[in-house]
Amino acid sequence: MPTIHDLDTPSILIDAARAEANIARAQAHADRSGLKLRPHIKTHKLPYWAKKQVAAGAVGITCQKIGEAEVMADAGLSDIFLPYNILGRAKLQRLKALHGRVTLSVTADSTDTLEGLAAAFTDAGHPLPVLVECDTGMGRCGVQTADEALALARLIDKASGLTFGGLMTYPAAGRAVEAEAWLATAKQALTASGLACERVSSGGTPDMWRSADASVVTEYRPGTYIYLDRYQVAKGVGTLDDCALTVLSTVVSRPTPTRAILDAGSKALSSDTLGLKDFGELLGNPDARVTGLSEEHGTVTLSGNAKLRIGERVRVVPDHCCVVTNLFNEVNLIDGDKVLETLPVAARGLMA
Repeated sequence: MPTIHDLDTPSILIDAARAEANIARAQAHADRSGLKLRPHIKTHKLPYWAKKQVAAGAVGITCQKIGEAEVMADAGLSDIFLPYNILGRAKLQRLKALHGRVTLSVTADSTDTLEGLAAAFTDAGHPLPVLVECDTGMGRCGVQTADEALALARLIDKASGLTFGGLMTYPAAGRAVEAEAWLATAKQALTASGLACERVSSGGTPDMWRSADASVVTEYRPGTYIYLDRYQVAKGVGTLDDCALTVLSTVVSRPTPTRAILDAGSKALSSDTLGLKDFGELLGNPDARVTGLSEEHGTVTLSGNAKLRIGERVRVVPDHCCVVTNLFNEVNLIDGDKVLETLPVAARGLMA
């Protein structure tokens, strides 16, 4: 059996046992909280893990792109949520084909999106569930008020090939309470108007663990929880010992006593820090931080007792693992130093 010492660098390592434990922990929390779990595959982009998540108890998966959903459908995943405004003839044709293969649902936050969906989906016997996306504080997509949510829900309900599927949001981190109040108001308005709202979908790994006991949310879409990263650790979700993804890299230069250079730059570690000070840290070496990136070079600043030598191989815990996954063609599942399996990142790089 190959080991990580046989791998070239930079390479992605996934500690399989840690990922499995993270899946089990989140599913157990969802079950205790009465939440349906619908994991977002954007973090791993692998049918392998999507199937593991469903086998653990998830009701289905979440994809952000039609291309991702097509890959997952090809692999046998049968219940897929696309919380994105789908626009344009080509995408709508692909969406319609996907609707014929799997249990599918989407979102909309405007009449423009709805008009396209209503024109493409006309079969009253097999309607497409459409949830109204709500901006509960993130400042991204979504209707701005409960009245707007109600108005859009009524239009969905009237379209012969569509059916109102509920409410969806992606709340700003740390503002789950505000999102909860927003959604509760919108659901009350829907109920008062005679529209049933059985599904209320929310997301974001950090706030999942702060779910209210009597939440209006019925479904949760965490993504990063399967691997975790430095950002999630900073938010208190877990520790570095829970992080399943690391980037194996080699020290290629030691220009000064306090600086080392890795063969992993922005094309391997990503420059997305999610607001953190550094770009990553070396596993087992807390005094070694990745403080700078160019395309193929990672600058490590050494402090305290940190020592690195040219040729040494290190494992970097990135700030944002989801972006890192999309930078590699394959990942290596490991157990200790053993490489259990090398898997292609099947849904990476799909822009449409």
